[in-house]
Amino acid sequence: MLKAVIFDMDGILFDSMPYHADAWATVFANVGIKIQRDDIYKIEGSNHIGIIRLIFEKAGRIPGPEDFYKLAEEKKEIFSKINKVIVFEGIYELIDILKNKYALAVVSGSDKAVVKELIGRFFPNTFSVLVTGNDVTEGKPSPDPYLKAVEMLKVQKNECIVIENAPLGVESAKKAGLYCIAIPTYIEPELLKNADIILPNHAMLKEYIK
Repeated sequence: MLKAVIFDMDGILFDSMPYHADAWATVFANVGIKIQRDDIYKIEGSNHIGIIRLIFEKAGRIPGPEDFYKLAEEKKEIFSKINKVIVFEGIYELIDILKNKYALAVVSGSDKAVVKELIGRFFPNTFSVLVTGNDVTEGKPSPDPYLKAVEMLKVQKNECIVIENAPLGVESAKKAGLYCIAIPTYIEPELLKNADIILPNHAMLKEYIK
């Protein structure tokens, strides 16, 4: 029996990834690494440690210990200034369908302060569990973020589903042994092939859940 629904945040609840990607692009440009939005979309879901490590690795470089904190703080500051985040059409209606029947959670690779601000602003008193990029040592694609959410929800793995939009997020959910619905918000559907089902858009998500 279904008892809980776990949402990724950026790209599922909020149309926010372009602002995250642009903030990261500015930060990496400051240290001589040029990236495109797609470079971030493909590793979306990872926490800041994973993103910094992967982008440096792609550039043939190794980040120093100080880079992880410094770049993450710069990125957070830039994102807070440039973001014009909106909720995807149909999400409020979907939440209304679910919130009185199931426990709801968010599992995001984003910074804790960013997650709490956005969720508090757009979805107050809605999600009983928030797992952020600061709450686990190993972010997505490690199963740890989703395993932590399941533990906090106090449900069994077969009693919850995950809604994702990123390859690393799908990988994380499947490694955790969870049923995963994917939406290709910013990337090609084939990159999400490991999900249990791929839906073309948020409108279809609402119909599928109903």
